[in-house]
Amino acid sequence: MRRWFARALLTALGWKIEGGKPLHHKYVLIAAPHTSNWDFPLMMLFAWAFGIRINWMGKHSLFKPPYGWVMRALGGVPIQRRSNNNVVEAMVEAFAEREELALVVPAEGTRARTEFWKSGFYHIARGANVPIVPSYLDFGQKRGGFGPALPMSGDVKRDMGLLRGFYAPMKGLYPDQFGPVRLREEEQTAPDQRRAAS
Repeated sequence: MRRWFARALLTALGWKIEGGKPLHHKYVLIAAPHTSNWDFPLMMLFAWAFGIRINWMGKHSLFKPPYGWVMRALGGVPIQRRSNNNVVEAMVEAFAEREELALVVPAEGTRARTEFWKSGFYHIARGANVPIVPSYLDFGQKRGGFGPALPMSGDVKRDMGLLRGFYAPMKGLYPDQFGPVRLREEEQTAPDQRRAAS
């Protein structure tokens, strides 16, 4: 019923549903471009349309009574946000403990334009040894769906190059607010590369 409802509503709103659902049982899901408050409800509708239960990270205080059960029912995974490393470790553990997990990680971290993505999604995928699945809401052509599962090699420039290529044609509701698809780590030269250049 939920799948039928989501597909009917997306069609009524003028959205085209493309492709199929990811075949993997565990993956990190990127939702981009993220430029408006409409992105989250639309992402949920697309997930329902494909029969995917997505999970998202939330600070542990959101899961306290009386509304904690609602957050869990919506796919929330409580985390202690003492540091970025703790978040990554907690999510790696969550992948190890579950047979299925489609974890949405906010790569951009904000609806406003940013020059770098936050790297948590990358480190979680690497630590858990799961692929990254890029999802998309292309307001330019009013289409949405899920891309191919991309294993992360550890070569940051190569891996991010795959994501740049995927998102190149996509437009958010406010295109000027969708910044470059890149990590700060890409600008850091590896020690062996520095030695070779000297």
